[in-house]
Amino acid sequence: MTVEKSIPPESADIECRDCGYEPELKRTLGPFQVFAVSFAFISVAVGIFGTYDDVLQNAGPVGIWLWPIAAAGQTLIALVIAQFAARISLSGSSYQWASRLANPKVGWLFGWLGFCYLAAGVATVDNALASTALMPLLGMDPNEDTARVITLAVLVIQVVLVVLSTRIVGLITSAAVGLELIIVVVLTVALFIAVAVTGDGSISNLTSEGTAAGASNYFAVGGGLAAAMIMGLATLVGFDSAANMAEEAKDPFRSVPRAIVGSVVAAGVLGFVFVVAITIAIKDIPRATATDSPVALILHDQLGSVIERSLLVAIVFAFFGAGLVTLATCARMVFAMSRDERFPGHQLFRRVHPATKTPIAATVLPVVIGFVLMGVLPGNALLKLLTVGSLIGAVLYAAIIVLYLSVRKRLDHKEGAFSLGRFEMPVAIGALVWSVFVVFILVSPPEALTDVLISVGILVAGGCYLAYLVIFHREIMETEPGDADVFKH
Repeated sequence: MTVEKSIPPESADIECRDCGYEPELKRTLGPFQVFAVSFAFISVAVGIFGTYDDVLQNAGPVGIWLWPIAAAGQTLIALVIAQFAARISLSGSSYQWASRLANPKVGWLFGWLGFCYLAAGVATVDNALASTALMPLLGMDPNEDTARVITLAVLVIQVVLVVLSTRIVGLITSAAVGLELIIVVVLTVALFIAVAVTGDGSISNLTSEGTAAGASNYFAVGGGLAAAMIMGLATLVGFDSAANMAEEAKDPFRSVPRAIVGSVVAAGVLGFVFVVAITIAIKDIPRATATDSPVALILHDQLGSVIERSLLVAIVFAFFGAGLVTLATCARMVFAMSRDERFPGHQLFRRVHPATKTPIAATVLPVVIGFVLMGVLPGNALLKLLTVGSLIGAVLYAAIIVLYLSVRKRLDHKEGAFSLGRFEMPVAIGALVWSVFVVFILVSPPEALTDVLISVGILVAGGCYLAYLVIFHREIMETEPGDADVFKH
């Protein structure tokens, strides 16, 4: 029999204490700011801007119809993750869920995968900001060294902002999300009007295979059509970032689940309408396919250079917001694992500054990693790191769903919190099937072998540290702080 609980405003802090933690982070994020954290990580404009060329080159314009399929599948995952977020409101999200509902060793692996995914994301997002948005906006010629210098400068600015205040992060991401929503809606309407008035563009583009027509591997496993799925899969991720900052949300049991589901649904719908408008507005499919920035080209052809530059301004802000959120959520994962003494250097990374109420050292760590990556990895390796991150994220989502199916009957329910009710099992099973399919899509191309090997190497490296903890600090890996049954009935 399910036990129902009410959710008084102070219950999140009470639950934090029941879990063995004194609340140290300041609850400053309101409902829209929590939503903005998840939506900024997704950043639909950034995702489409960066991957639409892959769709045109691999599948042609018709490949955009894979977007709603990806959106529906990712929504299923979001619904399952929201079920956890409605019950366990702790920094570290998946690390905490697995540690307390499975065992600390499983939880540590969840946390390690989450940390690696986020740490890699901080550097790659900011490097993409520099090379694909800021430098073109400033009229600078492509130059990898210049892009790296700009990346480092952006990292420094972001770490200062995240360290100063979570409230500042919430305000900046809210502003970035608001600007992105306005720009995308305005551009979508403007493109439809421009095509209707000038006749340049065609609705037949929506069914065209473009320059990919007749390709021998078009329908093959890992072929052109499957590769076009990457636009949706690479964009509609990170919606769980709000859960990683749950200890800084004012009403986490309601606002965090709603942000997780609402952000992916909003991004899915808005993104699809935007990509349909862009596709119809293509004047010359081969010409658009040949460029690395087809979205900018299409906007320039239909609406002029002023609108094109306006998009680049919005993309810069959206990139910055995404990088800011990635850094903040990565810091919370490091902090969460460190206060349980399960992260290297935990004595330093668990500290929260009494004035800013933020984990300063844990925030600086991903930036240090970003500096190292910028210094040692060549350009192709940075791109490879981005695809490796996508694979690790997909595996982590699948693991979260398996965890949920394994423990759902033991989970407590809270009155008024998010719940799927009788749809719980169909949604969870659908999410698991979809997650397995996503992993298959990501590993099926021949060139994905390198991604798989790097991912396995990251897992092995983590496994070595886990073995060290189990052998030399067994007591840390055998018990959880606080009440072990606080989330069970």
